[in-house]
Amino acid sequence: MPEKRKNTTPIDPTYGHLQPQALDIERAVLGALMIDSDAFSMISELLRPETFYEPRNQKIYHAIQTLSMDQKPVDIMTVTEQLRKEGTLEEVGGPAYIMELSSHVASSAHIEYHAHILTQKYTARQLITYSSQIQTSAFDETVDVDELMQSAESGLFELSQKNMRQDYTQIDPVIQQAVEIIQKAQSNTSGITGVSTGYTDLDDKTSGWQDSDLVIIAGRPAMGKTAFALSLAKNIAVDQKIPTAFFSLEMSNVQLVNRLLSNVCEISGKKILNGQLDDEEWKRLDRNLHSLMGSPLYVDDTPGMGIFELRTKARRLVREKGVKVIMIDYLQLMNANGTRFGSRQEEVSTISRSLKGLAKELNIPILALSQLNRTVDNREGLEGKRPQLSDLRESGAIEQDADMVIFVHRPEYYHIYNDDHGNDLRGMAQIIIAKHRKGATGDVLLNFRGEFTRFQNPEDSYIGSLSNGGEIMMSKGSQDDALPPPPTSDVPF
Repeated sequence: MPEKRKNTTPIDPTYGHLQPQALDIERAVLGALMIDSDAFSMISELLRPETFYEPRNQKIYHAIQTLSMDQKPVDIMTVTEQLRKEGTLEEVGGPAYIMELSSHVASSAHIEYHAHILTQKYTARQLITYSSQIQTSAFDETVDVDELMQSAESGLFELSQKNMRQDYTQIDPVIQQAVEIIQKAQSNTSGITGVSTGYTDLDDKTSGWQDSDLVIIAGRPAMGKTAFALSLAKNIAVDQKIPTAFFSLEMSNVQLVNRLLSNVCEISGKKILNGQLDDEEWKRLDRNLHSLMGSPLYVDDTPGMGIFELRTKARRLVREKGVKVIMIDYLQLMNANGTRFGSRQEEVSTISRSLKGLAKELNIPILALSQLNRTVDNREGLEGKRPQLSDLRESGAIEQDADMVIFVHRPEYYHIYNDDHGNDLRGMAQIIIAKHRKGATGDVLLNFRGEFTRFQNPEDSYIGSLSNGGEIMMSKGSQDDALPPPPTSDVPF
């Protein structure tokens, strides 16, 4: 007889798999709910009708849920009557099935444990369905892979949020944590409890950037908000050596570093761009590079970054690099890929809400730059040009989600050179704290040097470098001798 050939066809390992389910536990949970009036309150946050695998069990739980929400008793008779009212009694197997559910359960002692099992099974089913959809789309050559990745991450994030349960906490450990923070603040004579901004008056009003806060830094174009953000990044990452991430959706990494070099080395941005440095400026550049090299500043210039991609990168930076501050330039250039919106306002609202959630999750401050609408330019006078919360562009949700809203405002840009008190505003910028959930609002005056993309304390003298590697202090002089406004072409966004 000829030798029988062996079947070499590979066996699909997924063939014959059953959906994750626990029908006995589903019936036990439903039975327990009908014999214990307090049972529903223990599992109401965990279970939804779709958590149950068997369709008739879904309908029965929906009836129990409706009765409980209406504050009506839940037992065999009321559930049967509710199902009859909904027209689904016969679909679930009639009164006999309802009787059967409760007859095999003695108590509701383990209902929470059983409910957790059901939620795990339900989550596993969701993951299987979602991964199948992603797999199908991945085989479709007409689907853009980058968009598919964004959509996949978006879907997983939504899935995790839907199945996340934040439990309550008894107040005692929270009180202890608050007292420890107060004690730590007492030992800090500077009064700064967060990350220092590097600006004396701003630190005095804010006590530094606080953990879990979303800070919006807003302004019209040419006000210098990017220069302000870079000055903050320099103060935090370069001077204080605190790990900082800077997401630049508008400029490339090289453009960003060029502005940082101008800030640190006091060389005009124009000369940095065209390379026309004199001998002294080349020496200054060479001497000051060491302060930037090795700084814990991480830059990312991915254009059109989505909020879900930002989340992934931010988590990795915090985990791997110990990042303590995240900065984003700027919010309106982000998108929420993978989700459809009726308007751009809805999308921006989702982005701002997600940024606040990310700040809270990572427990670090997130600083996001934002544009203002054109209504500022159309108003007249000193107060008219002053930004307002209503000027935030595209979404009032930004104001609602933010813990702090700061405006960068330079009156001299509008040819306003004195404030109401006669103070000279030439070469000055107003940092307006318009919203502060944890403290006071008000204005802080800083020197603005547009040619160096730098903001600095008014009391600081301008610092230049000597050829021998030391520093020379150049007196700023009186307020009346303040620098003239920088050329418009050198003013950063």
